[in-house]
Amino acid sequence: MADMDTKGKKGPAPGEDAPGVADKLREAPELLKSPKDGQVWKSVIRHKLDDTPRTRALAVLSNVFIHLHPSRINRDAVRYSFTWGMGGITFFLFVILTLTGIYLMFYFHPSKVQAFRDILYLRHDVPFGNLLRNMHRWAAHAMIITVWLHMFRVFLTGSYKKPREFNWVVGVLLLTLTMLLSFTGYLLPDDQLGFWAVTVGTNMARATPLIGHEGPFGPELGFTAYNDVRFALLGGSIVDANALLRAYIWHCIAIPAIASVFMIVHFWRVRKDGGISGPAPFVLASEVAKRKK
Repeated sequence: MADMDTKGKKGPAPGEDAPGVADKLREAPELLKSPKDGQVWKSVIRHKLDDTPRTRALAVLSNVFIHLHPSRINRDAVRYSFTWGMGGITFFLFVILTLTGIYLMFYFHPSKVQAFRDILYLRHDVPFGNLLRNMHRWAAHAMIITVWLHMFRVFLTGSYKKPREFNWVVGVLLLTLTMLLSFTGYLLPDDQLGFWAVTVGTNMARATPLIGHEGPFGPELGFTAYNDVRFALLGGSIVDANALLRAYIWHCIAIPAIASVFMIVHFWRVRKDGGISGPAPFVLASEVAKRKK
C-alpha cells in the first residue's frame, strides 16, 4: 500500500513552483515588514526563552561561563574522522603566533634602516632567535592551510546551514583576517621577497571596484593614484617606510585584536548553537555486530 501511495502522488505540473518555493515567495513580503521573524535575524540574534522551570534550567546549562562544554553532545560530532580537528589546531597555531610574535617584537624596529638588520640580528645573535622566528613563520603557513581545511570540512558536512548561518559568516571573516595577517607579515622583514609580494598585491588593489583608480567606476568617483585604496594601504604611492610602518601596526595590533574579537564570537556561537555540528544519529558498526550476535 505504501508503494502504491508513493507512486500515486503527483509532482507539480510543468510551469508550477514546488510548494516550498511558493511558500517562501509568499512569505518574502511579510519578512520585509517584520525582519525579526525571519531565519536570518534568528541566526544572528537569539530570542529569549519563555520563563518556565525547564527553560530556566536550559539557560543555566547553555551558559558559556557556567558550563564551558555542553551538557550533552552528539558522540559522532567529536570524532576526528568527522571534524578533522582543524578548528582547534587553527586556534592552537594562533596562540603560538601570538606568543612568538610578542617575543619577536622586542627585537624589531619597523624602519627601513633597521628592519632587515633586526632580522639578521635575530637569526645570528639573539638566543633562540632563529628558532622563534622560524616557529612564527611556519606556524603562519600552517594556519593558512588549517583555516582552509576547516572551512572545507564545514562546507562538506553542511555545518553552515540552519541555525549556523551567522557563524559561517563569522568564519569567512576570520578566514579573510587570517589571509591579511599573512600578507601584512610578509613585508616586515623588508627583504626582496616581502617588497615585491606587497608591491604586486597592492598593485592589484588599484583595480578594486569603486575605490581603486583603475577599477570600475573608480575614476568617475574621483579616485586617483594619490587617494585610492592602494594609497591608503601604503601611506603613499610606493612601498617605502610608510608602508612598512602601516604593515607593522596592522600585523601586530589591529588585525590580531579584530580577529580575537571575532574568535570569541565564533566560539561562543558554536557553543550556543548546540556544540560542534555532527552527522545525523546512526547506529555504529560495533553496535550492529553486537546485535547480530
